[in-house]
Amino acid sequence: MFIHFSIMMIIFKKKGKKFNQKSYDSLFFNIENNLRELGYGDVAVNKKMKDLNKILYDILLKIDNEVSDSFKVNENLIFKYFNQLKDKDYEKYMDFERYLNDFYKFCFELSLENMIREAINFKDYGCT
Repeated sequence: MFIHFSIMMIIFKKKGKKFNQKSYDSLFFNIENNLRELGYGDVAVNKKMKDLNKILYDILLKIDNEVSDSFKVNENLIFKYFNQLKDKDYEKYMDFERYLNDFYKFCFELSLENMIREAINFKDYGCT
């Protein structure tokens, strides 16, 4: 979820627009509510939210290896959060990288106003 969200935030930046704070707040509000529904208390929720925020920013700052308008997935970041892709099956990593690049291209073609809503339709983009 954070990888997809980060890609969308990167696209906004590359298109010279500010990402809507309301979308960011909504994401974390829903995560917080889900943690509370799982039975976490106030202290645990606050700690978990802080940890999740750090993960989002780690992904956001490191996922794109390109400075230009193109997008190149940072292999080391993916291996950090999905270490099973590195050790067991590099071909699965290549499929995952292709998927993320296709997601980037799909979202980049969308208007910024509709990107978050339309990203849900990505499965119909022809990706496997």
